[in-house]
Amino acid sequence: MAQLGVATDGWRKTATALDAEPSAMPRIAILSDTHIPSRRAALPGFVREELEAADFAIHAGDFDSKEALETIEELAGDLTAVSGNMDGRLDLPRVATRTAGGVTFVVTHGTGSRHDYEERVAGIVREHDPNAVGISGHSHEVMDTEVEGVRLLNPGSATGASTHRTTMYRAEVLDGEIDLELLEG
Repeated sequence: MAQLGVATDGWRKTATALDAEPSAMPRIAILSDTHIPSRRAALPGFVREELEAADFAIHAGDFDSKEALETIEELAGDLTAVSGNMDGRLDLPRVATRTAGGVTFVVTHGTGSRHDYEERVAGIVREHDPNAVGISGHSHEVMDTEVEGVRLLNPGSATGASTHRTTMYRAEVLDGEIDLELLEG
């Protein structure tokens, strides 16, 4: 049976059956912290191109505006997204899950103190699926680490908000394995 991307708090989306065909290797654009328009006017060109080329996208929050959410959703076509601390007016869940290529991703923004960030995010991931890979944002810092057996990814900021380092991940998944590449503009 195909695994579909499903948000845990009712986020509207049209999921595709990316696990239905085992030979398919979905390409996933993973991004966060776009902060449009408060910190940047628009998405960088390479981010737009990656969103259009991906089979689907995962955004870990802090769109900062309804227009930014709509633009990313339009470019990606298929989006799994969560609310960040700057997204109070957007109708997004705090946690969402998405499965593709035999890998389940638990997505959350990671809002809160930097002091216990990794442990807090790993706890959220374990609560939803202890075998999942966690994707979070908030810190604007790129991360690929393991905390108590949970792999955590943070793509940084897709617009370079605060850090001036513009980053995102491109992932391809197949048979439970992730091929991950950091893209930087």
